[in-house]
This record gives sequence, C-alpha cells and structure tokens, in this order.
Amino acid sequence: MMKLYSAADVHSALEWTTLTSALAAAFAAGAVVPLRHVHALNADDLMLLMPAWNADVIGLKLVTVLPGAPTLGAPTVGATYVLPDRASGVPRAVLDGDALTVRRTAAVSALAARYGARADASTLLMVGTGHLAPWMVRAHCATRPGITQVLLWGRDAERTDALALALSDEGLPVDAVRDLPSAVPQAHIVCCATTASEPVVRGEWLAPGTHLDLVGGFTRGMREVDDAAVARSRISVDTYDGVLAEAGDIVVPMERGVITREQVVADLAQLVRGERHGRTSDDEITLFKSVGTALSDLAGAQTVVAQPRTAE
Repeated sequence: MMKLYSAADVHSALEWTTLTSALAAAFAAGAVVPLRHVHALNADDLMLLMPAWNADVIGLKLVTVLPGAPTLGAPTVGATYVLPDRASGVPRAVLDGDALTVRRTAAVSALAARYGARADASTLLMVGTGHLAPWMVRAHCATRPGITQVLLWGRDAERTDALALALSDEGLPVDAVRDLPSAVPQAHIVCCATTASEPVVRGEWLAPGTHLDLVGGFTRGMREVDDAAVARSRISVDTYDGVLAEAGDIVVPMERGVITREQVVADLAQLVRGERHGRTSDDEITLFKSVGTALSDLAGAQTVVAQPRTAE
C-alpha cells in the first residue's frame, strides 16, 4: 500500500543528527545520480526531474517552477518525491518534496562544515532571508553546539528583523545586522542562500579561517561570491558533475582562468570517506559549493520511510 508523508511527517522524521548521519552514509556508499533534467514548459514555466537509484531503492523528485501559481493560492516552486518499489515499480511512498528539499539541503551544508569549518567556529553569518535561510541556521546550530552567535543579513531590513525575531523565539542566538562588509570578517562560517546574479560577499572581506557555505546559486548566471573569494579558497563541492555543469560561482571563475579545475579539491563523497581534506590549516579559507543532488533526496526519503508510524 502506498504511504503519503506530509510536510509535518517529513520534518518530524528528519532530526538533524539523524539526517546528517544518513547523508554521510549515502555519500560514502554512492548511487546512480544523473544530472537533473530541466524542461521549459513555456517561456515562464519549468519542470525539473531529479532521479537517483541504487541496488535497493529508486527515487524521483518532480519540481515545478510556475510563476503564475501564487494567483491560484499555490507556491511558485512545488516539489513531490516518489519512491517506487525497487522490484515492481509500484509506488511505495509519496513525500512532501519541499520539506524534504529544505531539510536535506541544510543538512548537507552542516555535514560539509564538519570537514570545512574550524572546530572552534562559534559565529555563523546567514546571508539571505528567503525560504531556505531559517533551515540553514537551524541545521548549523543543531549540529555545531559551539555556535554561540548567529548574525543575519538580508536586503530587506524589515524582513531581516522579522526572521531574526522568529528564530530568537525558537531559542537560537540570532541578531539582525545591517552592514554586511563589517559582519563578514566577524564570522567563522558564512552561509549564503540567495538567488543573487551579482556577487553579494567579496573576497576582500574574508578573515583567515573562514568557511564559506554557498547553497543559493544553482545556474551559471547566479553568483553569491566574487572571483576573489573563490580564488582565496580551498574548494569542495557536493558533486563534481553538478557543480562543474551548473554553478556560476565556480564555473565562471574557472572559465576566466581565475582558478583551475585542480583547485576544486574534493566532493562530499571523498570528504566523508576520508580520501580528501576540506581544510588543512586553521588559517585556510574554505568554500563548499552545493547545487543540490538527488542522492541527498534519496537518502532523506529513505530515512523518512524507515521511521515507524503510529497511524496511517
């Protein structure tokens, strides 16, 4: 019988430590993960298909980007995740794709910070106040108890203040900031979750030992940091195939000759297996770039359906 998992079901099943452990195991084991399929339905609407599978399970995320959807009371971006039975192909489960996406995206960054951030990192700067931002703050704080200060910056001061207050009400040490150039050097971890097409964070602002966590850009035309920030960093990625095909923050500096392919030193699978190092000294600036991988969705969905349910 097919099971349906609501957003509440997904969030309750994916506690941060549980999810990061599941992701670490999944990246270490590997899976077949084709590049996402992006289809233009018309001039404005997009459909994305993100499949992944291994010997035990098949998964597919269907994402729609429909700018007109809000007029119908629906979000612009919608997502659904399907787990067919590996042997028969009959759908076993359908999960809320948005909840799965925000959880796995934030948990991937938290996992990568194990290898890229300094062990004594205590200040997190969150750049961006969109849908993903609060989940990034929650994941980093939950998996790094040493974080004692969170700075939050966004272009809209009123929205920034409101999100800072909401997260503070959850017991997180969040303060809104207005001056980004002065906030960046204070942070040990700088997390960017924006849709910027021009760099927001500049390399000249980065203090030695900073860890950059870039999750907002997912096309060649999107940039969250400038060439100087990339050039100063030891770079790791969620997957080579995805980042080297889609990530403007890495691809554009590479095409300009600012960095070489060899400066992208590790993917997350190599980090969790211990084959490569995300950081080699306390003073090193590190950068983790994620564009999202269906392997993370598959691991998260498997974790959800493995949890016992008291009622159907």
